[in-house]
Amino acid sequence: MTSSAIREILKITQRPEVISFAGGLPAPELFPLAEIREATEKVYADHGPAALQYSTTEGHLPLRTWIADRGGLAPDQVQITSGSQQGLDLLGRVLIDPGDVMLVESPTYLGALQAFAPYRPRFVEVITDDDGVVPEALEDQLRTTPAKLIYLVPTFQNPTGRTLSVERRRQLLEITKRHGVTILEDGPYNELRFRGERVPTLFELALADGTPVDDLNVIMLGTFSKVLAPGLRDAWVQGPRPVIDKLVMAKQAADLHSPTLNQLIVTELLDDVLPRQIKIISAEYGKRAAVMINSIAENFPPGVACTDPDGGMFCWVQLPTDAGIDTEPMLAAAVDRNVAYVPGRPFFASGIGHNTMRLSYVTSTEQEIRAGIEALGAVIEDQLVGRAQLR
Repeated sequence: MTSSAIREILKITQRPEVISFAGGLPAPELFPLAEIREATEKVYADHGPAALQYSTTEGHLPLRTWIADRGGLAPDQVQITSGSQQGLDLLGRVLIDPGDVMLVESPTYLGALQAFAPYRPRFVEVITDDDGVVPEALEDQLRTTPAKLIYLVPTFQNPTGRTLSVERRRQLLEITKRHGVTILEDGPYNELRFRGERVPTLFELALADGTPVDDLNVIMLGTFSKVLAPGLRDAWVQGPRPVIDKLVMAKQAADLHSPTLNQLIVTELLDDVLPRQIKIISAEYGKRAAVMINSIAENFPPGVACTDPDGGMFCWVQLPTDAGIDTEPMLAAAVDRNVAYVPGRPFFASGIGHNTMRLSYVTSTEQEIRAGIEALGAVIEDQLVGRAQLR
């Protein structure tokens, strides 16, 4: 099945009767509409026409200062972007030369592969297990295949929901530093923890040993899309000044700057609304995740594996390898039963993963999750029976 065919099927998921676990969208009913409306009115009252004027390419200084203060940075080590997706594109533009080896997780975020692909890197997958990237495998790969960059989503990864342990993070920092590899750490889900203790970011761990920010081999992306509202399109990249300086030039050429009004609105929400939103969203996502995991245990056939995330928006399902089921053509059968998911193959740079799928639990009610997982379990059961009869 081609990617265009998948897109056509996923369009059908817009029908109200289809329960969709396919989207990577935050729950819209949790957006702080009243607070955003109030913040917008305050911005107009305080800033007048300046709220709609051109602004600096680097981004609104108070917003960058808030981000910098949280991370032990200076404001000129932060670049505001129009969503993390633009941050990925700009990083690809300034860091990747055609043919550069770029290591990625197996699987990894599909949007990152799409953002980096126009700059023609050579993607090389890094072996992962249930705890994320395997440090020993990374070490072995770098001995034989020197790389320039490694792209990671270490916390509540998209698509698997896995989180890299502190010990593995320290190992990856040591290995990449020794081999001269720059880490691109993508952290869109960092704040969405609903179980367990917070794990420091790679960026934080790299700073903890006393290395100056400008000497770090870690560049981090953050966003307000998952904790406020994605339509605001406010995100950032933080890292060494030489990289940020290049991003400023690339950003200026791309779109001059991110929308002034949106940056001012987000700045108004930082101190009171944002912490409250993080608590509300994380708690609700935790409830929905638990319903999905329990429903999968009750309805999916034996031999089907599923991750059990401590936060974020996704879980990852793997059907029995020897069953011969391909989740891409199976999607049509699922949509016929009014349930949808994202097939796993596009998340692999190598094109493997025919027996995997990504499920999002955040945009469905608990009742919809139960009904959708029951329907999807029946689809998988039918596929297993059908394959068995062909043998």
